[in-house]
Amino acid sequence: MNIVRTALLLIITLVIVPVFSYFFGTPLNEISVEALKMVSKILIVAIVYCFVIGELTGNNSQVDKLWSLLPIVYVWVIAYYGDFSPRLIIMSVLVTFWGLRLTYNFSRHGAFTIRFWEGHEDYRWAILRKKPEFQPKWKWTLFNLFFICSYQLTLILLFTLPALIALQFNDTTLNFWDIFVALAMLFFIVYEMVADNQHWKYQSEKWKKINNNQPLEEDQKKGFLDKGLWAYSRHPNYFAEQAVWVSFYLFSVIASGQWLNWSIAGSLLLIVLFQGSSNFSEEISAEKYPLYKDYQQRVPRFIGLVKSKK
Repeated sequence: MNIVRTALLLIITLVIVPVFSYFFGTPLNEISVEALKMVSKILIVAIVYCFVIGELTGNNSQVDKLWSLLPIVYVWVIAYYGDFSPRLIIMSVLVTFWGLRLTYNFSRHGAFTIRFWEGHEDYRWAILRKKPEFQPKWKWTLFNLFFICSYQLTLILLFTLPALIALQFNDTTLNFWDIFVALAMLFFIVYEMVADNQHWKYQSEKWKKINNNQPLEEDQKKGFLDKGLWAYSRHPNYFAEQAVWVSFYLFSVIASGQWLNWSIAGSLLLIVLFQGSSNFSEEISAEKYPLYKDYQQRVPRFIGLVKSKK
């Protein structure tokens, strides 16, 4: 099964890529090691929490609820160890803006409830749980522990660790390139926000009519959005999310003066994850919507040239 092979590949790369990339750049200094120990403790607590709650409730989207919150915690903890230097402040403010926007987007999909262990679950987990590859239940439990919880939560920490490089080189003066990268990251956050809002509006209006037994418009009959930013990319939100964290990595390049350092592992692994995630999402969409395969032929997955309709 593709999803199993993809998950195994991601778990393996989670070990190999950070170890390999660690040998690029300057070893961490004492203050950076202390900050890394602190955020690693937070990571361990998060893994245990998400696994236990997910197993007890059967809702495996506990990681999704923390996806937008943990990076905020991580970068501000690291900023604290760096005495809130200007570069770390800028990085932390940007991640906070990113996280608050994403938290809002999650919340309107019903991810957060007063009974925190409940809430909306990603539809893909329900589909996966029914697959023969995850029968009996203990197989799904292992998948939940090693991929859903351990892999994804570790990845969240990894793509915020360019802040640790900025801490290590905290004496590097803030310069023009910091501002340039900050504006680029802000642009991609807004780009993602626009894409999510377009999708939310489309799906809300479509399901409102379906639930009220009202006739659908032509675009709604297709079942999927292919207008706005979605006319140029099948996953403009995924594209922007990857671009956000690649931009974030560039702060570490500016601070260290090294184009390649070990903190690149997070953004690289995130790109791999989105490749697998989009594969699975599109497999589902192609089965549900007859016109989706034509959409796949015309519009690039993330970025590229759009083919005109014949």
